[in-house]
Amino acid sequence: MKEKPIWKKNLFVLSIAVLIAGIAFSEIMPFLSLYINTLGNFSHQQLNFWSGIVYSGTFIVSAVVSPWWGKLADKKGRKPMILRAGIGMSVVIACMGLVQNVWQLLLLRMLQGVFAGFISNSNALVATETPKTNSGQALGTIASATTAGTLLGPLVGGALTSIFSYRITFMITGGLLLLCSILVLFFVHEDDFKPVTAKKLDKASGVIKSLRSPHLIFGLLLTTLIIQAANNSINPIVSLYVRQLLNGHDNVVFISGVIAALPGIATFLVASRFGALGDKIGTHKIIVAGFIAASIFFFLTAFVRNTVELGILRFLVGFSDACLFPQVQTMLTKNSPAAVTGRIFSWNQSAMYIGNIVGPLLGSFVSGMFNYSMVFIVTTVIVLINLLLFRINVIRNLQ
Repeated sequence: MKEKPIWKKNLFVLSIAVLIAGIAFSEIMPFLSLYINTLGNFSHQQLNFWSGIVYSGTFIVSAVVSPWWGKLADKKGRKPMILRAGIGMSVVIACMGLVQNVWQLLLLRMLQGVFAGFISNSNALVATETPKTNSGQALGTIASATTAGTLLGPLVGGALTSIFSYRITFMITGGLLLLCSILVLFFVHEDDFKPVTAKKLDKASGVIKSLRSPHLIFGLLLTTLIIQAANNSINPIVSLYVRQLLNGHDNVVFISGVIAALPGIATFLVASRFGALGDKIGTHKIIVAGFIAASIFFFLTAFVRNTVELGILRFLVGFSDACLFPQVQTMLTKNSPAAVTGRIFSWNQSAMYIGNIVGPLLGSFVSGMFNYSMVFIVTTVIVLINLLLFRINVIRNLQ
């Protein structure tokens, strides 16, 4: 029987690893505010303030340090960076179960941002070890596994806190990340890695000069930022929109949770298939289709009359999501030299984190100034602007 190629083995193991990591990263989110409330006597406003700061702290730090880790990944390898991120975050998150006040928790959340990069470096390793003709399908598979983990995380976190406690759950989460690191250590092989030794690639300017089309790459990074901002502009108001549609009926929390999970379920189902289709017909065509579909779905969501219609449209948004972020990563892979893939993926991660920060702020501002429906209309406009910029910055520069 013919042995599987190394890239397929890596893809299988890393899919399991990012699934577990996705669970670990998302399982503490549902109870983070409740945990903060046990660390002091806070007013409602103070609790909201600390929840926002503690939640955002990881993303802010990660956006700053990711390019530096990307540079190191191109010199030392993506596997060492996966292990660095996994082991570092396993210790930091476990320590969150020992904090005595909110300042200590904030410090550890920021330190978690310093060690970030497990999933982005897993993507980079798959991208560089996989033949270009299969990269869309491979990265789509990784995206599906990450999404599945993110969906399962809140369920697992809720079960663990019910059985144990907030503090024990943090320690279990640290253990899950340590398990991911062990899987990578023993079963992932980075055979085609060639360390970057050229001095000119030490600086960002040197990396930019090594690109065939810098304009295309930076266009893709901007695309990532706006995709994340558009998707995350919805997050702060989904449960409030559900409450408004239900007119004070019960089960707001349950229905909000189901609706929040629907886009991820759809993305999980089709991301690898869209990746494989993009490998055949052109990844940029999949992205354009995603923009058009997303703009239609977001616009229609502004006019829903009940939670069933909202749920259907949020599920459909998951299909458009599968056409966007995983496929942007595929285009980055196909248009970047292997020597600087780690750096390019780290820049993409920084763009993603900036979008994660900007999006919720935008959604909260628009809903406060107008109403919940207006958030979806503004998001539609953002998606259409992103489509226009993509055509100008990316499609015109395809070679």
